[in-house]
Amino acid sequence: MCYSQLNETKILVTGSAGFIGFFLTKRLLEDGLEVIGIDNLNDYYDVNLKKDRLKILEQYDGFNFLKCDISVSEEVIKVFKKEKPKVVINLAAQAGVRYSLENPDAYIQSNIVGFHNIVEACKNYAVKHLIYASSSSVYGANKKVPFEETDFVDQPVSLYAATKKSNELIAHTYSHLYDIPSSGLRFFTVYGPMGRPDMAYFGFTNKLFNEEPIKIFNNGDFKNDLYRDFTYIDDIVEGIVRLIPKPPTEKVKHRVYNIGNNKPIKLMKFITSLEEALSNKLNKEVRFEKHFEPMQPGDVPATYASTDKLYNAVGFKPTISIEEGLQNFVDWYVDYYKSV
Repeated sequence: MCYSQLNETKILVTGSAGFIGFFLTKRLLEDGLEVIGIDNLNDYYDVNLKKDRLKILEQYDGFNFLKCDISVSEEVIKVFKKEKPKVVINLAAQAGVRYSLENPDAYIQSNIVGFHNIVEACKNYAVKHLIYASSSSVYGANKKVPFEETDFVDQPVSLYAATKKSNELIAHTYSHLYDIPSSGLRFFTVYGPMGRPDMAYFGFTNKLFNEEPIKIFNNGDFKNDLYRDFTYIDDIVEGIVRLIPKPPTEKVKHRVYNIGNNKPIKLMKFITSLEEALSNKLNKEVRFEKHFEPMQPGDVPATYASTDKLYNAVGFKPTISIEEGLQNFVDWYVDYYKSV
């Protein structure tokens, strides 16, 4: 990958102990770049998983980790003053739609206050490209598919989605006022090994080994089943890496891209594929005990990404099938937790 047009090799990745942050940082280090990783290592999910990710990253000479909470302005300023990164990839955020109903303060602090601290620092330290995580959740209950970046996104159905839409607005404003090249990425249901334990595929697998039934929040309606644009982690990372050396050059230097698989999968098909992956790994037939529940507040019936804009910008479309991606996850899970 050519990063030469930025003339810099030091990149700041926030949320580097998180799922996407870890895999992105690992890829950048393998490409020979110097990466400053920051994370507050909060306990939203198992901190040991985050620490194990960091142990892998710390094997690379080009990695420097700093524990930092982006919602604390003084901590962010200290990092930027010392490291002076010219590329910033902001992946630190409070994730999860349903958790935003239980702990809204965490979303305001991390996703609004924290993001503001990042863009302020980018302004003050002349960053050449800010890439930040948005979300497919900004599309709300949009019924037009596939979702396109030009679609109306002013009716979020969760606080999490509202914070991500706010990030896009803040980034656009700072790009307009201070000429900061910024790219927002609307991620579509990212999955894979070492993923987030709060995600459905991870939780279902936990339930299996705990001999518990899984809850499926689709009203038991197979004809009008929910579907999601599940996107494998390697495809997400490839899209980000290709975007790094291509900052926006328009008058207002701000763009938003969908980064999804463009091949939505019905929820029940996803579950069947997970059962097959587990069966392959365990050498026996695996079937979940299923309990069907109503949709949860903040959930949406469908996500489906149009990826034309990203393809036109960087020439990349995801390639990993749901079967391959889930098999990779299951192989890691069983080995990591020794669940045999």
